[in-house]
Amino acid sequence: MNFPFYIAKRYLVAKKSHNAINLIAAISLTGIATGTMALVVVLSVFNGFDNVVKSLINSFNPDIKVILTEGKTFTADEALLDSIKSIKGVNAVATVLEDKALLRYDERQTIATVKGVSRDYANVSGIDSMITEGDFILDNREQPFAVIGKGIDIFLNVILNSPRQMGIYVPKRTGKVSFDPESAVNRKYLNVSGVFLIEQDYDSKYIFVPLAFAQDLFEYPGEINALEIRLDQNVNTQNIQQQIGLMMGDNFKVQNRYQQNEIFYKTMQMEKWAIFLILVFILIVASFNIIGTLTMLILEKKTDIITLRNLGASDNLINRIFLFEGWLVSIAGAVIGLAAGLLICWLQITFRLIRLQGSGTFIIDAYPVLIKPFDIAATGIAVIIIGLLAAWFPIQFVTRKLLTVTSLVQPA
Repeated sequence: MNFPFYIAKRYLVAKKSHNAINLIAAISLTGIATGTMALVVVLSVFNGFDNVVKSLINSFNPDIKVILTEGKTFTADEALLDSIKSIKGVNAVATVLEDKALLRYDERQTIATVKGVSRDYANVSGIDSMITEGDFILDNREQPFAVIGKGIDIFLNVILNSPRQMGIYVPKRTGKVSFDPESAVNRKYLNVSGVFLIEQDYDSKYIFVPLAFAQDLFEYPGEINALEIRLDQNVNTQNIQQQIGLMMGDNFKVQNRYQQNEIFYKTMQMEKWAIFLILVFILIVASFNIIGTLTMLILEKKTDIITLRNLGASDNLINRIFLFEGWLVSIAGAVIGLAAGLLICWLQITFRLIRLQGSGTFIIDAYPVLIKPFDIAATGIAVIIIGLLAAWFPIQFVTRKLLTVTSLVQPA
């Protein structure tokens, strides 16, 4: 066995002459373990929420979206749609036209984005699985219906399938100056068949209607402003994206899910690493106890240091003994903290112990947890590095000074 490691291990478990050293060592180990456990639990819970939010957003956003680089609308004939559908890995294609409009129900009104979608839209997105009230029905026997977000539903206080219809108002594209303002506005009415719940920004913004209804409302006959495409599972998205890009030409942007929500994904990653750094800073503060522990231990073992010097031990060997001592405290704290954190995460995943307050209004009823091996490895490495730096300080200053003094002591 490595001699410095053997001595360090004996020092770690041996009873010290001063109880304060034992107490500070226990506090050091507990602080490291608690900080490590907090890192594992907080990062895993953050991963859980991140996964839930992404799954909800992905139920709204398609695998691939095609939009114009400049301009507002374009036409997509059946030949183009068939060509895209013929690409291996493409599951479904939907045509979309969306624009802002004024919604009115009884005496309440709000601005929303009206999204007209083709019949294939339910096959492209998972929006039909996000319906919390009613059904995802946009037309029935040629009668148009609307599906609205929960935020719009709450604001307008809509009653599903009621004889009272929702009014949608937009300015006419060809409107002329008139003394009658109503003549410059297109208005249409329809019933609401369902309410979806995804995420606040979507729930308070979008309303789905049939594509033909939207084209007539906005006066864009036969035109759309996006193609939304669903892919088969386990396909090369980048390869299909490139094929569609070549097919559409330079006037179009072909975006994958990350590119459609690039700011969102970057923000989530920045928030996660900000949390990681804050907790690491707490670990650094907790590691100050290691400095105190090693400093007092070095002073207590002054006689042992003199003995080792007289037996021919080098300064480097003595430094390594106390360096290993600091490492052992950090590693023991890290192992205990990782084990405790993983246990808490497992208990939450299995038994859903901690519930969300007011869970009836959420998609989930308990704090979600997702353990990622990379986070566990990063936490362990961070703790070990912090422990190394915490042990380095007293060794470089206290031990060096003590060794200078003991070098004058001669064997008896």
